[in-house]
Amino acid sequence: MIRLERRPSPSRMWTALTPVMAVLATMIAGGIMFAALGKDPVEAIRTIFWDPLFNEQFAAYSRPQLLVKAGPLILIAIGLSLGFRAGVWNIGAEGQYIIGAICGAAVGLALYPLDSPIVFPLMVLAGALGGWAWAMIPAILKTRFNTNEILVSLLLVYVAEQLLASMALGLLRNPEGGGFPGSRNLQQYDAAANLELFAGTGVHWGVVTAFIAVIFAYVLLSRHLLGFQIRVAGSAPRAARFAGVNPAALVVICLGISGALAGLAGMFEVAGPAGQITIDFNSNYGFTAIIVAFLGRLNPIGILLAGILMALTYIGGELAQFMLGVPAAAIQAFQGMLLFFLLAVDVLSNFRLRLGKPEAA
Repeated sequence: MIRLERRPSPSRMWTALTPVMAVLATMIAGGIMFAALGKDPVEAIRTIFWDPLFNEQFAAYSRPQLLVKAGPLILIAIGLSLGFRAGVWNIGAEGQYIIGAICGAAVGLALYPLDSPIVFPLMVLAGALGGWAWAMIPAILKTRFNTNEILVSLLLVYVAEQLLASMALGLLRNPEGGGFPGSRNLQQYDAAANLELFAGTGVHWGVVTAFIAVIFAYVLLSRHLLGFQIRVAGSAPRAARFAGVNPAALVVICLGISGALAGLAGMFEVAGPAGQITIDFNSNYGFTAIIVAFLGRLNPIGILLAGILMALTYIGGELAQFMLGVPAAAIQAFQGMLLFFLLAVDVLSNFRLRLGKPEAA
């Protein structure tokens, strides 16, 4: 008989090994899935993890794209991790990402064709405020009416998607686009474009902001009173109340920060790699960032590494679809396996596996 026995305290060794074991287990299970689809599992795994970085045929394109894909994932995951540490479960970052993109693009398009250095900063501010305002809906409902922030934030994603479609077909549609859905291309509007800061590197303002967010979160959690309150509220809610932590204020702060960062990610994406508001603008970065946050152990440095790893699966997955004919759904399942195995292996951080019947008390 196999049973789980709770450890007196979480195992540091297993806590460190969990992400590595989750990645290895994902590779094995993913290989089995690719084999069932009639693909060479070794070639598929190599194409996803090795070729984008070390195959000279693809590396010139893939390496810059690694930062382009990792930027929004890291930025959103940093915001989510602060809430998750405090026990505030924002599952609607995808909606906040969309609203941030809509607000940022709306400001840029409203000022078109003004050629001024204030256009882009105003777009950044609008993107952050848009994501923040969208996150305030579940925050206020949670603090005033004790609703479940998981359900409210998740359902608001579908509202945001409908708003996105409405904007692409209506208010933000390109008047010179011949009736096709979608806004003007912001990359062609110099004052609003989020272009590469260094040619050929993939580094734009969104990537820079993601690295700043990592530093900010690390300092906040390790050196600031708010970081202490976040950590205490998540690990010992009753002790947090005795320490003077205001649970309602913490909900508003955590949801506000995560919403603002998700909104920024959306704004940088629409002004940069995506270039315009379209019906299918959102790329599920908000949901994938949840995997990144947990894969990084809710630690800013871990999230930085996990974001790069997840970006690698995006680029490698696209390469596997093109080179090997792997279905897109299989790549999404492969990415989902990371979270599944992470949660499964994470059990060993708090429990031991024991054989035999439990001893009598």
